Amino acid sequence: MSQTQGRITAVLGPTNTGKTHYAIERMLGHRTGIIGLPLRLLAREVYDRIVAVRGPSVVALLTGEERIVPERTQYWVCTTESMPEGMGVDFLAVDEIQLCADPERGHVFTDRLLHARGLLETVFMGSDTMRRTIAALLPKAQFQHRERFSTLTYTGSKKISRMPGRSAIVGFSVDGVYAIAELLRRQKGGAAVVMGALSPRTRNAQVEMYQNGEVDHLVATDAIGMGLNLDIEHVAFSSLRKFDGRRMRDLQPNELAQIAGRAGRFQTNGTFGVTGEAHPLDERVVDAITSHSFTPIKKLQWRNSRLEFGSIARLIAALERPPEDEIFVRAREADDLIALKTLGGDAECAARATDGPSVRLLWDVCRIPDFRGISRQEHANLLTTIYGHLHEHGNLPEDWMTRQIDRIDRTDGDIDTLSTRLAFIRTWTYVAQRRGWCGDESHWRDTTRAVEDRLSDALHTALTQRFVDRRTSVLLRRLKQKEVLVAEINDKGEVTVEGQFVGRLEGFRFHQDANTSGDEAKTVKAAATAALGPEFHLRADRFYNAPDTEMDFTEQGGLMWGEQAIGKLTRSDDPLKPGITPFVDDEAGVEVAEKVQRRLQHFIDRKIAALFEPLMNIQRDEAMTGMAKGFGFRMIEAMGVIDRRAVATEVKELDQDARGLLRKHGIRFGQFTIFMPLLLKPAPTRLRLVLASLAKGVDEFPESPPPGLVTIPAIKGIEIETYLMSGYRPAGDRAIRIDMLERLADMLRAEDSRGGFEAKPDMLSITGMTLDQFSNLMEGLGYKAERGEREKTRPQAPEQVAKPEAETDSAETPADAEPAEAPEPEVFYTFTWGSQRPDNKSQNKPKGKPRNKAKPKQDNKARNFQAKPPRKEKPIDPDNPFAQALMGLKTGNK
Repeated sequence: MSQTQGRITAVLGPTNTGKTHYAIERMLGHRTGIIGLPLRLLAREVYDRIVAVRGPSVVALLTGEERIVPERTQYWVCTTESMPEGMGVDFLAVDEIQLCADPERGHVFTDRLLHARGLLETVFMGSDTMRRTIAALLPKAQFQHRERFSTLTYTGSKKISRMPGRSAIVGFSVDGVYAIAELLRRQKGGAAVVMGALSPRTRNAQVEMYQNGEVDHLVATDAIGMGLNLDIEHVAFSSLRKFDGRRMRDLQPNELAQIAGRAGRFQTNGTFGVTGEAHPLDERVVDAITSHSFTPIKKLQWRNSRLEFGSIARLIAALERPPEDEIFVRAREADDLIALKTLGGDAECAARATDGPSVRLLWDVCRIPDFRGISRQEHANLLTTIYGHLHEHGNLPEDWMTRQIDRIDRTDGDIDTLSTRLAFIRTWTYVAQRRGWCGDESHWRDTTRAVEDRLSDALHTALTQRFVDRRTSVLLRRLKQKEVLVAEINDKGEVTVEGQFVGRLEGFRFHQDANTSGDEAKTVKAAATAALGPEFHLRADRFYNAPDTEMDFTEQGGLMWGEQAIGKLTRSDDPLKPGITPFVDDEAGVEVAEKVQRRLQHFIDRKIAALFEPLMNIQRDEAMTGMAKGFGFRMIEAMGVIDRRAVATEVKELDQDARGLLRKHGIRFGQFTIFMPLLLKPAPTRLRLVLASLAKGVDEFPESPPPGLVTIPAIKGIEIETYLMSGYRPAGDRAIRIDMLERLADMLRAEDSRGGFEAKPDMLSITGMTLDQFSNLMEGLGYKAERGEREKTRPQAPEQVAKPEAETDSAETPADAEPAEAPEPEVFYTFTWGSQRPDNKSQNKPKGKPRNKAKPKQDNKARNFQAKPPRKEKPIDPDNPFAQALMGLKTGNK
């Protein structure tokens, strides 16, 4: 390209001055043009912008791995290394021209500065540090200085946990970038990841997450410093050192400025600072960055571009030729030159490269970038194979290419595995773009591009899954947009906000997902609170209007609405009017809490009134006065069940009229207990236990016995009062239901407890006990139980018919007769009233026959013992309806 063609303009200035935009506008003002850009990612971005304006039919994209060239191409968008020569276009531009000083790639930019020209106009964009050098090399060049549209301010050091939104955190290693992204996922909901090694497809997908607000942070390498236009407000350096391919070194102020300048786009001001282990910037460095004042570039990297292909040795010599101008510095040995020397030392390659075309082909193969980065020897081995195929066959064998690509075409694995495969496929994408290297160029370009796309999508998915908490990022975005959040609740109570699971709603309490912590938990909580506000009010209205049948109380005093706990009963001055504590989150508001509390109070008040209606009737009966009224209130306080011993004096003082009034209300005066049979049913018993436990202030309430049981085990340590509230009375090893105990007492009253008696079948029947169990029960009631054994009485067999003597077998002998069966013993108990207290559990007496001092002769027959003479019958107890009925039967029989 001639150095004298067209106007040459150097548009220089700091970042965010619109230099690249200016060049694109100038190019589109010409009929044809080429623009060279420093990164494949940036080239793709500019290509997409121009296609959006002029359409895909006139725009070409040339990078190492992509080649899109329509037949009617007018505008070429390229990486700087891929810019075609000799095109004769009207306009040509090269961006980031200050990279002429870059140790690795500088010689390429220097060559474009010296030789790349447009027929009508040439534009170089870059830093002001290149002004003197460009002026020295291109005396006729015109200069445009552009001021930054916005200001850049240093904010010092910030922890990552306090990093503001719309921030980019810059690292200089893959491991460092991943570590920061992982930290941001835990604390901020996630981050997008941008690195130069990513494919444009992966990079664009990651950037889109950031640009649309799905994540609020970006973690990147210094790739973002090369013209990538992102909505960044703050740039934070996590390190101030990088590996430049040869060694670790400190970043220069102009390099820091190139990256920091990404903060603040157009007229939006930006900030920059440090984070993590990066030490604060020196004041002089900060001043240089904010004032855009840097040491001018005086030396440019240079490598001879006039190559000689007569032999491998002559080509190497040409590449190592020193510069003639002192402004240039010979570039250090690049990867392509190292590969050339390695292959040149291979006997087979050297034997093939004996003429100009073979040497030129060898050089083209050596320029394949080492995307894989395994080792130089591995890379050299691959290049040797490729060169051998190309030299021998003219192109790469189809089956060989298929095997290479098939090994890579897999989307399983983690981020590192996918990144490695993506680096491998970039090699074959590059190879497929070389003209004439593949038999079916179009097929292999499409194939390699398709594999790269699949791997890019898989890598984007893997990066997102690892470094983005979708839930937190979505919720953060919607919260910042201050839009109304809507909660959706399924039949299991699972709450989703904007499609993200946030927890469960049980009644009026929200239980946040347990898998959240830190800032993520705060975000989920904030989103759930905002979304559930309307739901709390709607749910409170539904609950207030719900029927009592949908509510219940638990045996521990909890209050339920269906299967959801919404409150609990609390102790109050009146045991029959317990207080209510609703389970309502503070975020639901006072109005919701008060409405829930009122409805629960209505429910429990009505429940007590219904189940304790007999007690309530006593309270409302105006006819009850005096002793009857006082005893009625004792029954109300005791919730319908009183141990008779506790009120023995009051019972004796009740006259017949008072007792009659009390009996009308269903109060039964039993031998052991005074109770109301209706209140022994399961539902009132369950409520009585809860209310009594509340009144006592115990932490754990006893459970009500299963309905229908006559006796239950008597457990040590449980107070008799608890059994009484349950409707039972302990006696021996078991507790017997109160009403059944009184029926048993009626039966026992007819027995001779002084002379002794045995258990009747009816006694065993109503208790549902064996004889041994019944004896233990009787001992618990205060009786003595004497155990004895006797011969079991058998029913007499019918008399046998006598046989005639003629029919008698004369041969029958006594030995042939059946032996008589041994008598079968049976156990029996004789019960007499004892002196021990009835509530003490008595031990069983020693087994054996009852011991009597006189040792009367026993006839081993079941009998009742009576003293002589017969005692007078006791007068009928007016409080015992069963005794009165028995006397009526006796009178009737007479």
